[in-house]
Formats: sequence, C-alpha cells, structure tokens
Amino acid sequence: MRAGEGRTRRGGTAARRRRALVVLASCGALLAGCASMPDGGKVKHVSSSHRSGADSQVRVYSVSPQKGEAPTQIVRGFLEATTSDEATFPTAREYMTRDMARRWDPFASTTVLSDAPDAVKAPPESTAVEGGYSVEVSGDRMAEVDSKHAYSPSEGKYSEVFRLTKVKGEWRIDEMPDGLVLGESDFQRIYRPINTYYYAQLGPDADSITDGQNVLVADPVYLRRRIDPVTETVSALLQGPSGWIDPVVSSSFPRGSRLARGQHLSLDDSGVLRLRLNARAAEAGGMRCARMAAQVLYSVQDQASAKVGKVELAGPEDRQLCSRTREQVAAFQPGRLNGSAKRAYFIDGKHRVASFKRKSASARPVEGPLGSGQVEMGAVAVNRIESEGAAVSRGRRALYVASLEGSSATTALGDPVLTSAAEKEKDRLTAPSWDGLGDLWVADRDPDAPRLLRLRSGKEQPDEVRVPDLGEDERIESLRVASDGVRILLRVRDSEGRASLQLGRVVRGGTVKESRVTVEQLRPVAPQLVDVSAASWAGGSRLVVVGRESGSVQQLQYMETDGSVSDQPTLPGITDVTGVAASEDESKPLLADSEDGIVRLPPDANWRMLTEHGSAPAYPG
Repeated sequence: MRAGEGRTRRGGTAARRRRALVVLASCGALLAGCASMPDGGKVKHVSSSHRSGADSQVRVYSVSPQKGEAPTQIVRGFLEATTSDEATFPTAREYMTRDMARRWDPFASTTVLSDAPDAVKAPPESTAVEGGYSVEVSGDRMAEVDSKHAYSPSEGKYSEVFRLTKVKGEWRIDEMPDGLVLGESDFQRIYRPINTYYYAQLGPDADSITDGQNVLVADPVYLRRRIDPVTETVSALLQGPSGWIDPVVSSSFPRGSRLARGQHLSLDDSGVLRLRLNARAAEAGGMRCARMAAQVLYSVQDQASAKVGKVELAGPEDRQLCSRTREQVAAFQPGRLNGSAKRAYFIDGKHRVASFKRKSASARPVEGPLGSGQVEMGAVAVNRIESEGAAVSRGRRALYVASLEGSSATTALGDPVLTSAAEKEKDRLTAPSWDGLGDLWVADRDPDAPRLLRLRSGKEQPDEVRVPDLGEDERIESLRVASDGVRILLRVRDSEGRASLQLGRVVRGGTVKESRVTVEQLRPVAPQLVDVSAASWAGGSRLVVVGRESGSVQQLQYMETDGSVSDQPTLPGITDVTGVAASEDESKPLLADSEDGIVRLPPDANWRMLTEHGSAPAYPG
C-alpha cells in the first residue's frame, strides 16, 4: 500500500475502510490457499498455532485525522488508531496536542471491554477548560492488563473523560488517561498469551527433590503478536514476575537487568539467539548465568519462528557472559516435575483402583493393595513417579496410601492415614492430589472442622494448611496442585451452593524438619462461570474447566491461570460431565467422567468411550 492510501476521509467511511483492508488481506490468504483446494481428507480442528500463521499476513493500518472533524470523531479515530499494527502508535498521537502526545504512555495498562468502546459527548460539567470539549469513553469492562503485561479479570463499568481543545482550528485531545482501551475482539486479534518462566521458591522443601532450586514456573503474560515478538518477550522476562506470582518465584537476572539499547532480537540461521545486556545484568556469571539462559530459552521458544538451539548472553561492549545450548539447559525444562504419565487411573466397576495405558483401552487393577478390593474406593491420585497411590474410600470416610508394586493378593492395605468425622458423605474427604515434590494434599469438608491438609511424602502426620482468604461460609470442594508445588487450584463452594474456581499460591517456609505452608491470595480464574463442577491442570499455565455461564448449559473449555480464555481450539460438547482429568504434559488426551462412563478426547477427534464401567479418572498428580 502506498503511503497516501491510508489517508481516507472519515465521514463514516474510515472504520469501514480499515476493516476493508483487513478483509482484503485475509481474502488474499484464503485465495492463495484455495488455489489447490482438496476435495477429500479428514476434518480437523484448527489450532491457534495454525491460525497465527494466517494472521501474520493481515495488517491493520491506522488513518490520520482529517480536517474539520468533530470532537467525537477525533476520539473515535484515536481509539481506532490504537488497534493498528504500529509499534509506538505514531498515528494515534496525531489526534493529540503536542504536549499530550509527549506525555501519553500507551503501555501503562490495557483495559479490555466486551465490545468496542463508545465515545459520546460528555455532560457539560465535564468540560474544565473554557472553549474546550469533553467526550466520554465507556463500555463494559472485562479485564485489565497491567504494565507487566499480566491479565486479570475485572468486571464493571468503564468510563473515562477525554478532554479536547482546538489547535490551529482543529480539535485535538488535550487530556486523557494513560494506557489503551480495546474491545475484546481487537484485544484477541492484537495480543497473544505467552509464558515467561521464573524459578519456584520452595523454601526448605526444595531439598526433597533433585535440583529443587531449578524448577521453572510459567507466568502467563499478553504481548502484541506482530510487534518484534522475540524482543518483547525477553523485555517482559527481564521486567520480572507479575505481581500475583512474585512472592513464590524468583528470577536469576539481577534486579535492573535490561537489554542494551537498540536491539531487535531474532534467531540466526543456526537457531542461536544472542542478547546484549546492560551492566547490571553483566554482574551475573557462572551457574547464575546458566539459569538466566534457561529462562530466556524457554520463554522465547513459543514466540520464535524456529527452534531455539542456543542462547548467548553478552554484556556491555559485547563481553561474553555465558552461552548454553538447549541440551545443556534440559535439566531446567519447565514441567520436569510433571512425571511421565505412563498410565491413566480410575475407579473400576468393582471399586478398585485400576489403570490403562495411553495407547490401549484395556484396563486392569493396579498392583499392590489398592487394586485388591480390600476396601471399596471412590477416588484416586497417583504420585508423579507412579510408585504410590492415594485413594479415598467409597464413602469418602478414609484416605489410604499404598505402593503400586507388589502382589495385590498378599499385601495388606493397612490403616488409613486420615479419616473424616463428618456424618454425610458429601461433607467428608475430597479426592487427593500430589505435587511434584512428592507431597499429598487433601481437604476435609467436615462442616464442624473444614481443613486443607498436606502429608509430606504422603506418609507423615497431616499438617493443616492455612487459607486466609477462604471465607467462613466457604469450603473447599476439590483441589489440584500444580507439579511445581507453588500453585494450587481450588474449587470453592459458598453458603448459597455456588461453586467457583480459585487459584492460590503456595508459600513455603520454616525448616527442613518443620516446614510451614500457607495458601495465599486466592483469585478467580473462571469468573464468567456461575457454577464450576470440575477442573484440572492441562499445561504449565492452562486449565480445563467444566462449568456453566448464567442461563447457559454446561460446557468444557480451556482457561489460562490468569482468568483469560485460552486460545486453544473449542472442545467438542459432551453432556453431564461430573469430572475431568488432564495432564500437565499437553500431549496426553483429555479424559472425562460422563453419564455414560469414562470417555477420552484424542487429538483432532471427538469423544470416544474408554470404559462404561468406571469413574473418577485421574492422571498422575
């Protein structure tokens, strides 16, 4: 497009012109693909990664202000210009006075509205300057993205006043808030969720596993899709973790680390990413530098156009700090505590713990006493290395822990490690969950003494875990602990019977002999759902959630841990789901407990029956 073609008259046509540019670009991509359209083959879901390739051919161009435009047209033009693919919004700044253009910080925050923002004349009292004009920008707020790119749901009305004045006879914005305000559709088109990675602060519990200081935790952020993505990813990483996760993770980069000025990062032809850092970052060396390289490699990988094979870090004047290949940082790989998930587990028709292999639908009771039928079981969890299982009895009264090895016939189950005193089954123990450190978590829903409990190594005396944000009229209905041990997913029911999904951070302190754990800062991760019936971890920062919106039917969907809707494909519908199981290893198929039995969802397919005689499916964890 020639430079002058973007300058079209705005009298009701500019918005249509901008959208036309998008449509034409999209049609070009479609026509290129349709030139040899096949007439056969399988129908497949289109993943977000497939869509992003097509999106890269779409460019949105902003339009400069035109002579004689009214104040509301100026504000609408400005809002439209902020949805363009300009790195620093030079066209959007043309709608402002010179002083406002200099002061405006578009990256301070982003407000996401359900629809594009409205701009109408504000009430007369909003005009502070004589001869000026005020425009009210409003809408229904859905979320906020802060200066560290962290997304958080935030419902309510949005309303801000933009004040305008005349400059050489033309209206220009003279006063307005920092940041951007976008409709949801524009936000989803412009921004992409990625994970930056930081190290889990496991306190004294780090000694319970190998390399406990080197467990990477995903911190999801939103970055612009086509504006120097690799550079923006590294810059976001160097800013440090977002506010919610910050207390339980750390970065190996020294505080104040930044990229050297003027860099635009990309991989070279051999897959090497080279970074020049400022003097503060150059203070690090040795093992710390290797940890920094691992953070960069795994954070950048999803944004890079090819596989990152090596990261080289340099300081001022190109002084080499360290370099690490992918193989050299393999020990830092995110999700290394997930386990292999060689099998999936469930309760069979005879109320025994059973399992099936990934590629086989045949099931059999597990080895050891949990598969013997000595006690009828109702739910199961298996540790990440698949050596031990924890099962709750059918009436939810007792929790048993036993080896998954040995003879089922000759090995006694032993006494329960925990019992509930509650009278009713629904008030007793939840299904348990194992973290990647080998600790077992369970909640007792007893109305007289509701508790969240942790059994170190699955064997020691249960320790009560404080949850300060849990209200007196709320209790934990189910839980899932992330493999990294610093995040826990809680399904919480209130006094009115509604169940919501909350994410808590696990804070570990104390000593090796007497470690103390609390779950702090609960935050909602599916606020649009009025009732959640099941949830599971489905990746480093991804969840699969079963619930319903107000006035709607039950649905399964992927969610991010920050509360945003995932860009994963929509899940096929299925009725009456009472449980769901996913693995943090995203290659494993999704399992669901339905009215017909346990079903599985293979890649690029619909739900398939796994067994009609079973319930409570679970992957290790």
